[in-house]
Amino acid sequence: MLLGPTAVGKSRLALDLAEELGAELLSLDSMQVYRGMDVGTAKPSHAERARVRHHLLDLVAPSERYDVSRYVADAAAAEADVRGRGRTPLFVGGTGLYLRALVRGLFDGPPVDPALRARLNARCEREGSAALHAELARFDPALAARLHPNDQKRIVRGHEVFEQTARALSDWQRQWGNVLGARPLRAVGLQLPDDVHQARISERIAAMLDSGWVEEARRVRAHPGFGPTAIQALGYREVLELADARRSRAECAERIALLTRQFARRQRTWFRYFAVRWLDPRNEAAHAEARAVFESGVSASGS
Repeated sequence: MLLGPTAVGKSRLALDLAEELGAELLSLDSMQVYRGMDVGTAKPSHAERARVRHHLLDLVAPSERYDVSRYVADAAAAEADVRGRGRTPLFVGGTGLYLRALVRGLFDGPPVDPALRARLNARCEREGSAALHAELARFDPALAARLHPNDQKRIVRGHEVFEQTARALSDWQRQWGNVLGARPLRAVGLQLPDDVHQARISERIAAMLDSGWVEEARRVRAHPGFGPTAIQALGYREVLELADARRSRAECAERIALLTRQFARRQRTWFRYFAVRWLDPRNEAAHAEARAVFESGVSASGS
């Protein structure tokens, strides 16, 4: 896998490595699945797709709902197809939830019980989430160890699953399989100093606005429309405000840059849970080091 926060330079290195390793690229991006959302999601260009075969792009219309369970099924099929043709699959992207599902498996869990959730949330408000976190540590210590005492949403979910199934959520999660199977994860991550990364983010936003992002957002809104997951794509709400003259271009770019920096920090938090070889893409040795990591496992996708 080739990982990293947005705008760090993954695509360029991925193309070069894929050509050298005989690999095909599998997107690990939750928003590049939407057709017609090309500029705003920094989707690979037609020229890049002509160089190397890409998978898990343009799967659904923006009006459709798409989630991690659908992604896992699509990713499993794509990886099997690539391997079946004797090629090497290389996952590239930065969506942490999808990464976790690929590597550690997916647990859908029992359906939400609104009354139970309301009762647990009321307890959190009354007693504090730290009190429920302490209880969670008694019946699901593995989950509690991963959660901050203030993480009310996930603490409540841990209580929900235990009350509904009499079994710890962490136990359920260990039972469910994953796309990569028993193969050990081999992952390279790209990172940049904060000042360099922030400058790249601003430069990319300007380039995307110059490349027709506003017109793209207008087209999608007109037909087929944004569904509940597609509209969460970074920057589209702000670009639509620019299209409707409710923000200036400068205000729009500044707001998207702020949201992107915050998003990149959340991405880096996800990556901490995995063994990743971190490299600076500006370093001349980065390419060779990344290739060595992938070649050491024969397969760049995690074997």
